[in-house]
Amino acid sequence: MHTTGKPRAGAREWVGLGLLALPTVLLGLDVTVLYLVLPSLAADLQPSATQTLWIMDAYGFFIAGFLITMGTLGDRIGRRRLLMIGVAAFGAVSVFAAFAPSPALLVIARALLGIAGATLMPSTLSLISNMFTDARQRAVAIGVWATMFALGMAAGPVVGGALVAHLWWGAAFLLAVPIAVVVLAGAPVLLPEYTAPHRGRLDLPSVALSLAALLPLIYAVKHIAAYGIDAHAVAALPAVLAAIVFVRRQRRLPAPLLDMTLFRSRAFSAALAVLLIGLVGVGGAMFLVTQYLQLVDGLSPAVAGLWMGPPALAMFAAAIGAPILAGRVRPGTVMAATLGVSLAGYGLLATAGTDSRAAVVTGFAFVYLGLGAIAALGTDIVVGAAPPANSGSAAAMSETVQELGIAVGVAVLGSLTAAVYRARIDVPPGTAPDVAGAVTDSLAGALSVADQVPAATVAQAQAAFTSGLNSAALVAGLAIAVVTIVCAVTLRHIAPIGESEH
Repeated sequence: MHTTGKPRAGAREWVGLGLLALPTVLLGLDVTVLYLVLPSLAADLQPSATQTLWIMDAYGFFIAGFLITMGTLGDRIGRRRLLMIGVAAFGAVSVFAAFAPSPALLVIARALLGIAGATLMPSTLSLISNMFTDARQRAVAIGVWATMFALGMAAGPVVGGALVAHLWWGAAFLLAVPIAVVVLAGAPVLLPEYTAPHRGRLDLPSVALSLAALLPLIYAVKHIAAYGIDAHAVAALPAVLAAIVFVRRQRRLPAPLLDMTLFRSRAFSAALAVLLIGLVGVGGAMFLVTQYLQLVDGLSPAVAGLWMGPPALAMFAAAIGAPILAGRVRPGTVMAATLGVSLAGYGLLATAGTDSRAAVVTGFAFVYLGLGAIAALGTDIVVGAAPPANSGSAAAMSETVQELGIAVGVAVLGSLTAAVYRARIDVPPGTAPDVAGAVTDSLAGALSVADQVPAATVAQAQAAFTSGLNSAALVAGLAIAVVTIVCAVTLRHIAPIGESEH
């Protein structure tokens, strides 16, 4: 074995990584910052239930839909240039969102933020691959990058609550403005420019087909999470046809939007599968644990956000430590071992009761530990498997499957929890129909009418939700057990980072 001997990054590159961390944290913040802002926002703008759902979901919806297009666009026009365009647009639209006078305009603003956000994720990740050509340094840098997004998500509720307490709901969006100014000032000095050679023109029919495939699919997943399977969800089936046509078109184009030959790499395909299924478990667990802390344990959103701190630290430790360890041990082994540890977390969640806050937080910390390793090493494998000209496209694929995994996790595990809840909840005879409907709908509904039902019914509702969490954690744990085996088997040929085999 020998090291690759690639040039090592210096102080400028590491400072540049700090600059790239700013928009990455911002993207994570914008996913969750509205959790505590929503009541104040709703009191001011008075959105309908559907508008409220879109205010919350439009951002992630459009990020996931546009990632592949924006990743390839960065390869075409320049990754630093796309980052600066995206940051400027994100800052400008954030001001529009902060002062939106109506729910409809805020939904539009959140959609535009998602499109702008889709330029930032692949741009920052592909620039890291340009700046850190030494494999070991690149893996650590990607670990830092992966952690920043998760820390932003963890900090979102706390930051949002603090801003609403001292200012107004729109202040949550204005955080983007100073970050945009710093990035726009620092990017030309600290970040390199890279444009793929022989890049060709952006194929607009491919863009349309990718959106026709991804947007209905993501909409269906989110709709099922909120309402179950119905006609609206089934309407997304044409997305499958669009996906088939998209793939066939990419194989024929000399400069495709997504290079399908990347999937010939076993490491690339296996790492994407691990990221997808791993994020299903994490997305569902995060969705359910935050509800448990607030609805079962009775914590305020701000305090619940603080309890999510230890899991965030666990992920940080894994995302930084796993690439360092993978310099000595095969990455597939490190990922499999860390996922194996995360199985203990799913076990704790599967056996938690209504008074098990410490066990739930500890269990979720183990789950997040597994996320840190697969987010850092899985992303590094995906980006490293692609030639430099396609690293933006590879980065976009990595982010797309992670976004899709989180959405599927919320939909599948959230729906399973809801089904278990409804099977286990009983309403006392003589309860008013509207009150009974609220109790049988969800735990949040039961708590909203807690003053109209016996205390025993509320306790039963909390126990029913916890049983749903147990079942969801058991199913997720089984899926992660399969992924652990996939890591150990399909990625075992990858040498420790920075080494090659002969």
